[in-house]
Amino acid sequence: MPVRKAEDRPTPAAEWWRGAAIYQIYPRSFQDTNGDGIGDLPGITAHLPYVAELGVDAIWISPFFTSPMKDFGYDVSNYRDVDPTFGTLADFDRLVAEAHRLGLKVLIDQVLSHSSNQHAWFKESRKSRDNARADWYVWADARPDGTPPNNWQSVFGGSAWAWEPRRRQYFLHNFLESQPDLNFHHEPVQAQLLEEVQFWMERQVDGFRFDACNFHFHDQMLRNNPPARPGKVELTSVREGNPYGCQIHRYDKSRPENIAFLKRLRTLMNQYGVTSVGEIGDEGALATMAEYTADGDKLHMAYGFSLFTEEFSAARIRSVVQEFERRIQPGGGWGCWSLSNHDCVRVVTRWGKGVDDPAFAKLLVALLGSLRGSFCIYQGEELGLPEAEVPFDRLIDPYGITFWPDYKGRDGCRTPMPWTPNKPRGGFSTVEPWLPMFQDHLGRSVATQSADSASVLRFYQQFLAWRKASEASEALCHGAIHFYRTPEPILALRREWGQDRILAVFNLSPEGVRYTLPARVQPLEGHGLKAGRRDGRDLFLPPWGGFFGRLA
Repeated sequence: MPVRKAEDRPTPAAEWWRGAAIYQIYPRSFQDTNGDGIGDLPGITAHLPYVAELGVDAIWISPFFTSPMKDFGYDVSNYRDVDPTFGTLADFDRLVAEAHRLGLKVLIDQVLSHSSNQHAWFKESRKSRDNARADWYVWADARPDGTPPNNWQSVFGGSAWAWEPRRRQYFLHNFLESQPDLNFHHEPVQAQLLEEVQFWMERQVDGFRFDACNFHFHDQMLRNNPPARPGKVELTSVREGNPYGCQIHRYDKSRPENIAFLKRLRTLMNQYGVTSVGEIGDEGALATMAEYTADGDKLHMAYGFSLFTEEFSAARIRSVVQEFERRIQPGGGWGCWSLSNHDCVRVVTRWGKGVDDPAFAKLLVALLGSLRGSFCIYQGEELGLPEAEVPFDRLIDPYGITFWPDYKGRDGCRTPMPWTPNKPRGGFSTVEPWLPMFQDHLGRSVATQSADSASVLRFYQQFLAWRKASEASEALCHGAIHFYRTPEPILALRREWGQDRILAVFNLSPEGVRYTLPARVQPLEGHGLKAGRRDGRDLFLPPWGGFFGRLA
């Protein structure tokens, strides 16, 4: 494997990530090549030509590191090796080499806020209060009555504190009890984690997706979080009935000390010319996204859960993007938008609410690719996959098992990728997969849609190619954004780059609508959306239709 050195970094002008389309791969569910029912790295490598043909710029691979898999890889027990479930380091090196051959960048998940309780660091830390790693995790004494140190709650429900009898102290876990939080206030922890990141940069990765990156630091005084004001908290990853949503998370995350660490992290990444996107899980995600990407000295990009809501409306999309744009103006931050990922209900189900129309799925990617920022496509979105139904006896996600039946967990968006209807289990595996293949997905398989020129998959390929190579490309990938005041269900926006002014209009409705264009417009062709007809400045958009044009 060729080792990248800091002096091998690309030039600063190579900001390929601005306006990039990033394809998220969930390894467990992409392709099984060794017959154990679980996807693996060779399976990803085998399908990289498919991903390249889709027209994206990069792949983001969810965790594949050594892990007991209590949270399916987001509980890391060895940051520098591949879990045998997924393959070997040699398999990873081959994957990177093949991606680069095909012109794809490779981003990998890094879970720095916490480790697995099976990590050697935690095993040592929990032994006593005076060992070499005693301060590597967040430990605190019980209150006089033996209860936890404060009122902090776990994202997965219940207290964020667990008792360790060997130390006679509690340790903090913002997620599962098997995911203890690392103590970023302890300098050796920061230094060690930077070394873990550097290990992968030297293995030729092009960037990182930093998981839960606003959870790094906690309030050292361990002050109680205040109660949430009814109707004011908007943390879309938290389900009704979870006490986590009953607090304003002022002291257990998004602490000011994180800024200095992100600057250290950016300094290291700059030495190798790699990029980053941070996941922000917070009530004030848009403000934190802007803060963490400002001034070019922290994260390159960030995304939150503001578009993962149940509400689908022009007003909602417009307000989210406009608020972020207002917040980034002083510091020049950069967003990364997504409509689905491995933690939420698939968007055609969440926003479609029963709609089974390929035109709806096509509209969504055209809209996503027209917003200012970069954007992520979650595997299967390009097929228009709905959320899978997973029976309770096949559930694996601890989040879903805890809150069933009000919340069915994340398994429904993680079921195996359907490659072909002509092989058992959709061509994903030769044995029963870790999650069942959803039968309704087989009719939307890659093979089926590849043979259909009107399919969602073929539209993705056409639209992404058009966005990258058309005369609207610079404006859509890099330009400023302005929204027009429009009634529901119309979303109209303008992208500007130099003298180019590109108008995009979307009908977020299953009914046809009329929209009066703001000025003379030259229609742009080749994007693939149903654009309807024009009568002077009156534009008649069909159901789920869209229009692109150049403003005079």
